[in-house]
Amino acid sequence: MTKIKEVRTKLYEWTGPVVPPQANFCTNASDPLPEMGGSGRDNMGSFRFHQWLVCEVETEDGTVGLGNAALCPPLIKETIDRYLAPLVVGHDPFDNAYLWEKMYRITHAWGRRGVGMTAISAVDIAIWDVMGKLAGKPVFKLLGGRTKDAIPCYYSKLYADDIDAMQKEAQQWLDNGFTMFKSRFGYGPKDGTRGVMENLKRVEAVREVVGYECDLMLEAYMGWNVDYAKRIIPKLQKFEPRWLEEPVIADDIAGYSELNSGPIPISGGEHEFSLLGFKQLLEAKAVSVIQYDTNRVGGITAAQKINALAESYQVPVIPHAGQMHNYHLTMANFNCPMSEWFPVYDVEIGNELFYYIFKGDPEAQNGFLQLDDNLPGLGIELDTEHLHNFKVVQ
Repeated sequence: MTKIKEVRTKLYEWTGPVVPPQANFCTNASDPLPEMGGSGRDNMGSFRFHQWLVCEVETEDGTVGLGNAALCPPLIKETIDRYLAPLVVGHDPFDNAYLWEKMYRITHAWGRRGVGMTAISAVDIAIWDVMGKLAGKPVFKLLGGRTKDAIPCYYSKLYADDIDAMQKEAQQWLDNGFTMFKSRFGYGPKDGTRGVMENLKRVEAVREVVGYECDLMLEAYMGWNVDYAKRIIPKLQKFEPRWLEEPVIADDIAGYSELNSGPIPISGGEHEFSLLGFKQLLEAKAVSVIQYDTNRVGGITAAQKINALAESYQVPVIPHAGQMHNYHLTMANFNCPMSEWFPVYDVEIGNELFYYIFKGDPEAQNGFLQLDDNLPGLGIELDTEHLHNFKVVQ
């Protein structure tokens, strides 16, 4: 059996054109901070990332698997190069469960969440891509196989904007066959009552376009607090949202639990990093929908454990951000009913970089996307078409 020969990392830094985001396009965890000292702080700055980390795991026979990470890519690169790569080189990639535990336990004192777990994710995803290529099977076939004819997906680029623009965008994708949509809130506690009204106007406007036969999901991206959420939720109830996403910061499990006992289901987990962290959320009945991201939560090996745990609580899992590493898990699990989906568009926040670095991610058609039963591994490869817009550090 061929063994892992080398682990390489590449830091992709976008140097091409960027579209400035609309003011108040999305709340975030730093919104409640007062502006002191006339800093003119860009509240979304720490959540806007124009770098991406690619991890390549190569075996002795020349097979190369691709993993990736989007959070703090320079730190992820250093973590993999210095700490994780030596732990997996020389091993059989099919011993992935052991390799995951080895990376997790040896770095546990400092790496069990955040940067450390994101780095483990990138290596683990690459190992699964290698396993699929060596087996001649798509990753979802290694995870249990097809559980859906095609994956239902929801349109997720409805950031807060002028009302006319939001309605036009919702209508465009409704006409393209989508029946599920997610919109972002642009205002939070610092904006007072006026902000509440601005939020409500935009929800009402989108619901007016898509109607009540379509699902509408709403996201605050950690930009509220419990008090604000409790004041606005009764006003949102009439719009019948399928869920309210990340209303408070990720560490406020008690806040999630309190809000999830109310009339609108609460979703979260995009910023949770471990199996035991999700166990805490589920035991506290803090979320009605789990939304881990495979390239943050420990990779495919860890994500499968979280899927099984969530299913035991009958809480569905709908991974964050789309992208192939998440689609394979959704296809292979009954408890993953749908996927998030973004169209390819100009670089704005940073999520878009995935589509400029890799090719092979499926295009949604009429609200569904398909995976190829005959394409081994994850089914993506590095794209050189846009390489001139990147600075690549190896």
